[in-house]
Amino acid sequence: MATQTKDYYSTLGVKKSATAEDIRKAFRKLARKYHPDVNPNDKKAEEKFKEISEANDVLSDEKKRKVYDQLGFYSDNIDPAAAEAAARGGYGGGFSGGFPGGSPRSGSRGGQEVPFDFGGFDFSDFQSGGRSRGAAQEPSGGFGGSFRDIFGGIFSGGQKSRGPRPGTDLEYQVSVDFWSAVRGGVVRLEIERQETCPSCKGKSTTGGSMECPECHGSGQVTQMGGRMKFNIQCPRCNGTGKVQNVCATCDGEGVLMKREPLEFRIKPGTRDGQRIRLAGRGNAGTDGGASGDLYLIIKVGTHPVFTRVADDIHVTVPVTVAEAALGAKIEVPTIDTHDGGGRTQLKIPPGTQTGQKLRLREKGVPSASREGLRGDEIVEVKVVVPKVQDERSKEILRELAKLNPEDPRADLLAEV
Repeated sequence: MATQTKDYYSTLGVKKSATAEDIRKAFRKLARKYHPDVNPNDKKAEEKFKEISEANDVLSDEKKRKVYDQLGFYSDNIDPAAAEAAARGGYGGGFSGGFPGGSPRSGSRGGQEVPFDFGGFDFSDFQSGGRSRGAAQEPSGGFGGSFRDIFGGIFSGGQKSRGPRPGTDLEYQVSVDFWSAVRGGVVRLEIERQETCPSCKGKSTTGGSMECPECHGSGQVTQMGGRMKFNIQCPRCNGTGKVQNVCATCDGEGVLMKREPLEFRIKPGTRDGQRIRLAGRGNAGTDGGASGDLYLIIKVGTHPVFTRVADDIHVTVPVTVAEAALGAKIEVPTIDTHDGGGRTQLKIPPGTQTGQKLRLREKGVPSASREGLRGDEIVEVKVVVPKVQDERSKEILRELAKLNPEDPRADLLAEV
């Protein structure tokens, strides 16, 4: 049974020259689209997520990617040093079928090599320069004594123990009202996460054995490498032809999906977009692996009066023409007190203009990251022009205009 070569670059939709950052961004984009949490009970999306996860696992690891680029496939059984030696030794750039220093093997057409099956070869004969059984001797300049060393190093024999596998992280967006973010509080939500299967305890199997579905009991599979193929020990059953029975409860996944309520406390001063990490509250691991983490992205609600910018509070306060011109002490709202807001005195300097901003020190939001520090309140003044209807008021304003004849548009017109 042949193991097909997978194009990991195509799976992630990136070029072979893609940087590590390009690969990371491509994976995150696809993961958000195909994640099981976003597509519940969608088997196609689940399989797609597994494919992109496998591709990312290889391409995001510098050593694994190097082996993949050299051989055209990747396995944990491949020795990186041997793979590099094979590529450097001229075996066709990922075992494309070329033989250094010799002519094409019999069976080639039009200068193109056909796949070779080395199953059944006795590699010890190549070390002594002898003739392998059932095959013609290699041309001079061929593999020679290094044949067994190179291929023996690449396929070191059998799959390594699966071992503990950590769970994946989860990410949820949480909506928090304005006052809870400012003063802190308890937030409740419901999440869906993978928990350890109670039947197999995360082992994926329940004991007993069955015929290996990968090699159909033969203990060997065919691994493709470019235009060459190699019979190797089946990585799924380690060459035994038997595998343990898959757990019926979790279908061999080792984990089950479960919805559960979650309650957590946020600090006073929690900001919009802040990322909170809850260690070990992500998806469960398998075979004894540690659970992933849960990341909560805070989305803070708005307020009809106050606008928050980092730890500062912004508020627009209307003042009369007289207050702005002559100066005054006025009351402005603040976020202090727990009944929806407080008040404090603010001095309006004489001649204050619309749009002018005045600062109230340490009347903003407590810092969630720096104990004892607090932001400011920024008050923007809005001068309100009265609607004059009685003649007495109009007369006073005309008199005021005569006493103050300056033209507020003079500088503007001069610039034009």
